[in-house]
Amino acid sequence: MADPIEPVSYRPVRALDFVSAAFVYVAMFVLNLLPLDWASAIGGKLARLIGPHIKGTSRTARKNLAASFPEKTEAEIDEILKDVWENMGRTGAEFAMMGRVIHRIKTEGVENMRAAEATGKPVIFFGAHLGNWETVLLLGEMFDLKVNAFYRAPNNPLLLKLFASRAQSGELIPKGSAGARRAFALLKKGESLGFLVDQKLNDGIAVPFFGRDAMTGTALAEFALRFNCPMVPLQTIREKGANFRVIAHPPLTYEKTDDHEADVRAIVTEANRLVEGWVRERPGQWLWLHRRWPD
Repeated sequence: MADPIEPVSYRPVRALDFVSAAFVYVAMFVLNLLPLDWASAIGGKLARLIGPHIKGTSRTARKNLAASFPEKTEAEIDEILKDVWENMGRTGAEFAMMGRVIHRIKTEGVENMRAAEATGKPVIFFGAHLGNWETVLLLGEMFDLKVNAFYRAPNNPLLLKLFASRAQSGELIPKGSAGARRAFALLKKGESLGFLVDQKLNDGIAVPFFGRDAMTGTALAEFALRFNCPMVPLQTIREKGANFRVIAHPPLTYEKTDDHEADVRAIVTEANRLVEGWVRERPGQWLWLHRRWPD
């Protein structure tokens, strides 16, 4: 597939989509009139207040947290859940002003990115839904790196253009089989790739995450093994309010063997181990709200 893929929606437009899209655009307009710290704080406080009372989603998060941290009390779980919602609210508000967020990002481990780039091979940057994960898209602009990134189209088709117009140094690639083919073509051209690896993928493989098997995508491993790419882990951290730190860790190391399936499993397992460590450091900054594990 030689050409970029135009953004596509998952479903037709529904009547309620107009209402929710109007709310989003009005909210973004209003937030952009405010200082970044105010907008982030308002989004966080509203989500912290309302989010825990959204029964279905918060029930899923509590179940995930209780299973992952059996040593924690119910009160401690509730406090983490409030932090999760606050981080979500802040991230949503900050989405409206990423041009200002870029000036709030501190970085560590830039030498790891440069060393990977210096190999002359395409580089795969991977991260997780931690802190404000949208900050990873700004690294290309900050360090003059062209990184093509995967994205998931929003459920509301009327917000598709908004999501697809995010600032990035490379091409935005939709998730799915067509996107995978496009990513393959870009890697073949020597271009780098970035994506998040911590969401459930039913056609992935079951590997441990917080002591339980979780269906995890294999694209990271498949691409790295095919193109012999360095894989640079990017840890995103919300420091305080609307201030951020992104740590580029040393590339994952692996030995390629004659057993491709075992190699894939080893890489995916190590990626999950890394992400789990990041989440354990700051559990209130991860996206516990989705069904990461089977019931």
